Amino acid sequence: MTNETPRLWTRRRMLGAAGGLVTASAWMPPVLAAAGSSPQVKLPPTFANTERERPGPPNPQPDAERVGWAIVGLGHLSLEELLPAFGQSKRNKLVALVSGDRAKAQAVAKQYGVPDKGLYDYKTFDRLKDNPDVQVVYIVLPNSMHAEYTVRAAQAGKHVFCEKPMANTVAECQQMIDACKKADRKLGIAYRLQYEPHHRALIRMARDKELGTLKLFTADNGQNQGEPNQWRHKKALAGGGALPDVGIYCLNAARYLSGEEPIEVHGFSHSTPNDPRFKEVDEHFAFHLKFPSGFQANCTTSYSTHETKRMRLMGSDGWADMDPAFSYGGLRLRIATKSKAFPKADDTVERSFSQTSQFAREMDHFARCVQENTVPHTPGEEGLADMRIIEALYRSAREGRTVKLEAPKKLDAFRGPPPKEEG
Repeated sequence: MTNETPRLWTRRRMLGAAGGLVTASAWMPPVLAAAGSSPQVKLPPTFANTERERPGPPNPQPDAERVGWAIVGLGHLSLEELLPAFGQSKRNKLVALVSGDRAKAQAVAKQYGVPDKGLYDYKTFDRLKDNPDVQVVYIVLPNSMHAEYTVRAAQAGKHVFCEKPMANTVAECQQMIDACKKADRKLGIAYRLQYEPHHRALIRMARDKELGTLKLFTADNGQNQGEPNQWRHKKALAGGGALPDVGIYCLNAARYLSGEEPIEVHGFSHSTPNDPRFKEVDEHFAFHLKFPSGFQANCTTSYSTHETKRMRLMGSDGWADMDPAFSYGGLRLRIATKSKAFPKADDTVERSFSQTSQFAREMDHFARCVQENTVPHTPGEEGLADMRIIEALYRSAREGRTVKLEAPKKLDAFRGPPPKEEG
């Protein structure tokens, strides 16, 4: 027995006691100060340079420096994806909830530590202006409500992040853009895949001509909808069916992969007679897009097929495909080109990136834009561009003809600077 006070065997002490060969202070670098008041920690590599690079510590911002968000609407997307994403966010914190169901809001608030003062319903929504903890309002409501609540949020002095499709009409999209500009507030549209590492890599490959000249794009995004009375099957609430809900992923991908805007569109719509789900909205929608360079896209989308989420980008020198391409996780990217080592063979490789929350990534980007006063990569103008094409596709399907569009000549005409955190 000894009267000596027990000493804890910490990791640092163990390193120092290992034969005196190494100490924690010698092996571990000091905390590195970054711009601003947030400390940044960098660790030395532990693997050989033959292994993929690790991202390192996440270095989240302290709570006091994070951007406060209010989530408007507590449906499946909010409860299953957005609220859990705050746990992976580096720049954001959840400070308020808006719901028409008080009991649900109170239960969720307890789960995520939202104070009672951060609970609102749709009648008290405008009181957000009196809550300085809220800097961003995330609109996660039926499509027909996006314009109203974006305008009200901007008038309350809050930045707005809005789910896609941006709205039901081009006119509503413009109303949202105008309201945020008048209030000097930022408006971002939640195109999560434009921030996702596999899609970011494919965008860079396309811009760097790694597939040669882009020629064709094909994409299919379908799912089998259930309950006929849900809001997605009501035209007044949803604006349309499969096209604006899941077809928008194919449309947007064709645009951001090529960087171009279509000059001709042709759409084909079908709904099965007597299926109660599709009395008001389209069940299937197929469409063709033609771009100024000659690049073309053929896409299908459906509300009554088993889940399919795939795409392929084809160039003169190779192709790249993703299957799944549009899911919340599990994305796979394959690339095929002529083999440099074996000229009589093709090389097909799979490129894998770390797959953290897509929602945390897009929200962190928007928070950075708020903190640094920069333009979001997917601003309101990006959502407006998609809605203009969707309206043209519906017109094409109704009239049975190709619809011509005017398109800007420069690439990425409606997008802000690319996100700083690529992978």
